[in-house]
Amino acid sequence: MISIKGNAVSKIDRSSEKYTALQAFHERLKSKDSTIWGPQAQAEASIRMNWIDLPESSRDLLPQFDALAAKHRDKNNVILCGMGGSSLGPEVIAQTFSKSLFVLDSTDPDYVAHALDVDLAKSVVVVSSKSGSTIETASQRALFEGAFKDAGLNPIDHMVFVTDPGSPLDKQVREGGFTVVNADPHVGGRFSVLSPFGLVPAALIGVDVSVLLDNASDTKKAFFADSQQMCDIAYLLSYVADQYVAYTDEGSGMPGLSDWIEQLVAESTGKNQVGRLPVVAETSHNGREGNAFTIAFAGNADLVVEGDLASQFIVWEWVTALIGAALAIDPFNQPNVTEAKEQTSALLNEWKGITPPFTPDLKDGAVEIFGAGKNATDALSHLISQIPEDGYIAIMAYLDRKDDAAVAELRAILADKSGRPVTFGWGPRFLHSTGQFHKGGQQNGVFLQITGDVKKDIAIPGQSYGFATLVAAQALGDGKALASRKYPLLRFNLSNRAMGISELLDAAKSL
Repeated sequence: MISIKGNAVSKIDRSSEKYTALQAFHERLKSKDSTIWGPQAQAEASIRMNWIDLPESSRDLLPQFDALAAKHRDKNNVILCGMGGSSLGPEVIAQTFSKSLFVLDSTDPDYVAHALDVDLAKSVVVVSSKSGSTIETASQRALFEGAFKDAGLNPIDHMVFVTDPGSPLDKQVREGGFTVVNADPHVGGRFSVLSPFGLVPAALIGVDVSVLLDNASDTKKAFFADSQQMCDIAYLLSYVADQYVAYTDEGSGMPGLSDWIEQLVAESTGKNQVGRLPVVAETSHNGREGNAFTIAFAGNADLVVEGDLASQFIVWEWVTALIGAALAIDPFNQPNVTEAKEQTSALLNEWKGITPPFTPDLKDGAVEIFGAGKNATDALSHLISQIPEDGYIAIMAYLDRKDDAAVAELRAILADKSGRPVTFGWGPRFLHSTGQFHKGGQQNGVFLQITGDVKKDIAIPGQSYGFATLVAAQALGDGKALASRKYPLLRFNLSNRAMGISELLDAAKSL
């Protein structure tokens, strides 16, 4: 169950036409009315509505989850290969319940190396992909199949696949004798946390999945009976908030919830140049730049939504669907996500397996600068000067989110120095999240890419290129997609990651 409070609640006008319209949308959503978002969205919406049923329909899979957990109870390392909706939900579940789960949602070789640094005999790998065609997940699957074979282990005994029934991946791995759990094909990725995409990893790490489903179902029944809380939250995000919405997990006991919501809201609403851009802030005191509307799950904010994790899942999915209706946006498509994928593919074909050398415009210590500026501080200053009056900075770090975690400190520093909202995303993960908003949302961002030389490349079985080339193509491919829109874009490449991050933080602090 959930409760809401906060100083913005007094701004809700429940007698307004807008609020009445939200109540009508709410009632239509209960019956899975696919016409809510307009005629252009209806075809997609009609095959994306079964997330509404998941708190109940996923109960049918509990025996399968229990059998999986029993089969792999001798494994103490659970590794999840997945991107976006396949990884962000399981990660917040693991962190909330203090369970160990390694989420491999990167193609950076330095980060990939951590996933391999385990006792493979004691490991189970979950490969999650609706179609199996996601380049990151396909590469990670090939990597682990090869690793298990090289270790003298049968991959069939150590790998579980979650995918849509009849997908290319489903057919392939079933023929190979692997364990497969099928998800409902009428659920989109970012709405899939209460499906096998979220629940298979949860079951394998020892979370009681039935409790999650019970909590979500109870909360759903409550807002089916009384629409006020859902309409209140949707009203605030649609009509009181503007472009920027700052979320913090601080004090909630649910680390990672804001990251999960970030994908849900950014990718669902970042279209038609009228979306809501989540800013994942470190604390409730951060993220207020640009008059951002603040949301927390404990403590104080413009809006505080308190409740258990599974209740938060179903509430935010519901609210996101209502916001889409209010803003006349189809929340179930992601029309611009393919741009970066196509540019990546083109570069991989062009490079023929080997990353070409790139000459920076300038070197400042361990920081190579691709863009204007006399040094790193000057380059950042120049980027900030290009922010539109109502704009934001997006930091996109194609690095190791374990060993290079300190680079995330740049978000708060640049927000303070620029006075503008700043988002931070790990690449290529954000391509399945805020990447849609960057191209389809308000056209007022400036973009900072951070790449880094790798310690050691890791080969991808069956491909002419390794992970170092793949991550470089993803970074530069997305850079091309952004540059085609004439967005201000600056890239820093760190020739030494630890030194470069330290120098970068110092450069930002001296602005």
